[in-house]
Amino acid sequence: MPARTLNRAWWVAGITFLALIASAAFRSSTGVLIEPLEREFGWTRSVTSFAITVNLVIYGLTAPFAAALMQRFGIKRIVALSLSLVTVGCLATIVMRESWQLVLAWGFAIGIGTGSMALVFGAIIANRWFVTKRGLVTGIFSAASSTGQLVFLPLMAQMIARHGWRTAVAVVAGFSLLLVPLVIWLLADSPARAGTVPYGAGPDYQAPLPAAASDKPARLAIRTLMDASRSWTFWVLMLTFFICGWSTNGLIGSHFIPAAHDHGMPPTTAANLLALIGIFDIVGTVGSGWLTDRMDPRNLLLAYYGLRGLSLLIVPSVLGSSVDPPLFLFIVFYGLDWVATVPPTVALCREHFGVERSGVVFGWVFASHMIGAGVAASFAGAVRASTGDYRIAWLTAGALCVVAALMFFTIRERGEFAPAASKIIDDVPAEGVTA
Repeated sequence: MPARTLNRAWWVAGITFLALIASAAFRSSTGVLIEPLEREFGWTRSVTSFAITVNLVIYGLTAPFAAALMQRFGIKRIVALSLSLVTVGCLATIVMRESWQLVLAWGFAIGIGTGSMALVFGAIIANRWFVTKRGLVTGIFSAASSTGQLVFLPLMAQMIARHGWRTAVAVVAGFSLLLVPLVIWLLADSPARAGTVPYGAGPDYQAPLPAAASDKPARLAIRTLMDASRSWTFWVLMLTFFICGWSTNGLIGSHFIPAAHDHGMPPTTAANLLALIGIFDIVGTVGSGWLTDRMDPRNLLLAYYGLRGLSLLIVPSVLGSSVDPPLFLFIVFYGLDWVATVPPTVALCREHFGVERSGVVFGWVFASHMIGAGVAASFAGAVRASTGDYRIAWLTAGALCVVAALMFFTIRERGEFAPAASKIIDDVPAEGVTA
């Protein structure tokens, strides 16, 4: 019996997973860098929070245009350039002296670099390279951010304590740079370019036609936004993912470590707890992908947002100087829900707007996620600066998540917006960014 070889799609998925980890490595570490930067440079919490806000907003706004750029110039080229830009931004952080330099390095260099490798990138790979198991693969890609958090947060916290924050940032720069040749070697733009077919493709599978060479990425992104915006489903996804970003990257990701330190918890312990959230998020997100292949995505999202909101409302009463059982239970529960919203959100984009355009549509939905995260980062920093604690920030995020859950009652059966989806597909060449 001949030896079975691993399908090329899984090699592509593997290098995609590593690139997403590199993107997540720096973004998940900003919380542990806030206090060292403030101590060295004398900056206020509002200054460091503003740099995080710029990073998150630029990160989100880059995503839909990056998706279109991947269509025009190829996934491999864009990802290699993005990893290089993250490396440059990290190195610039090491030598900066002024707060505006922090904004340029974190906000623009790293924001654009990581934004080009956002979850939109994972959605494109899942849709192009997999016919079956798309939900599961999307869940695995979503878990990459948690894996980066799990690997790099404790490492950076220990390195900052022992060797200083510059050494920790240099490690992230080195990891990003080392991935560039692997991306060039292993990543392929599409199954057709690699001389194969997607995983799970049947004998009658036909590769989508390539996009017209005259397609301009900015035009494709804007036109897709205009067409999709006619659908109420699109606005529900935009608003709820805005709240998703508010309650994850913007609040927990950026401020959990300094908030825990306010209660007397050592930063290394808080970083380990944030990494523990990452462990349970891997389980929760992959499980969410599995469920998305089997259940109505609307019901999953209603449950995810509702339960997340309730968990955030209790944070002020469980956060303390030590890891007591109530706080540990919050870490486990919240971790399972952290990025579980991504697979069903991607599925709704695909169901309502077609597989050909779902990458760019999800790019705009993801942009709202990171804008929400950016607003929350500044809001939480301002709350901390004016009141001396984060209580109002926790309660606000919890209430918003409950509102997000209720919004999914307004989305009706699948296919309700088929005319809008058809227009997007008909008006733009067939392969798009997710073929």
